[in-house]
Amino acid sequence: MVRNKWSILFYVIIGLGVIGIVSQLFTQPGKFVMSILTTIFFGLVIFAVIYFVFLRKKAPSNEMKKYKKAVRQSKAKYKSDNVRATQAAKLTSKKQPNPIKKNRSRRSAGHLKVIDGNKTKRKDRASF
Repeated sequence: MVRNKWSILFYVIIGLGVIGIVSQLFTQPGKFVMSILTTIFFGLVIFAVIYFVFLRKKAPSNEMKKYKKAVRQSKAKYKSDNVRATQAAKLTSKKQPNPIKKNRSRRSAGHLKVIDGNKTKRKDRASF
């Protein structure tokens, strides 16, 4: 019953608001447009203040700094490896017009770096 009273009150308030907006639109359209523009302007100002004060100046976390550093190192190393690989490919293609597939040993990816994370206790596998 209480919920029904709140929904009726909600619809009454919304209805009065719609009646007020429509009556202002027909009686004073210039004032209506100015009030809408003023509301939009203040909304944008409040959003800009919140964005620039609280959201934009967040200092990156320590993990994010480590990640960005690893990405930079990875790009630098991978770029230099890529340049060497293309130069080596050009030399081999000039020497051998029809290269034969060779069994290359798998090497670890040297351009990747492991970042230490927060390691929790290992689960006790014996207990279920």
